[in-house]
Amino acid sequence: QVSLVESGGGLVQAGDSLRLSCAASGMRFFEDYTMAWFRQAPGKEREFVAAIFGRRDYSDSVKGRFTISRVNAEKTAYLQMNNLKLEDTAVYYCAAGKIVYTTGTYQTATNYDYWGQGTQVTVSS
Repeated sequence: QVSLVESGGGLVQAGDSLRLSCAASGMRFFEDYTMAWFRQAPGKEREFVAAIFGRRDYSDSVKGRFTISRVNAEKTAYLQMNNLKLEDTAVYYCAAGKIVYTTGTYQTATNYDYWGQGTQVTVSS
């Protein structure tokens, strides 16, 4: 059974950095999966943040501030978040899926097969 476990969230001030981790287990070929981060703020829909499978994709709101990476040997994906803003406050979810890339496919939540339980990131002023 596949499990994704996020960690690294917390309470930080605007301008600070955080690194989120997503550890996968029960996934035989981790390298075959697109790994992504989504987030959901209170009262808002879940939104795409970043994805990686060879290429990296980012939402416009985080481009230049966040970096997604992965270490296949460790079956772990990361999200380095720099220069955090108040509007980055949300629950961050890790997702995994076998996705054929075309425009928009990485950004579509329903394309992902597995999800973590989420980790809270709160940015204060």
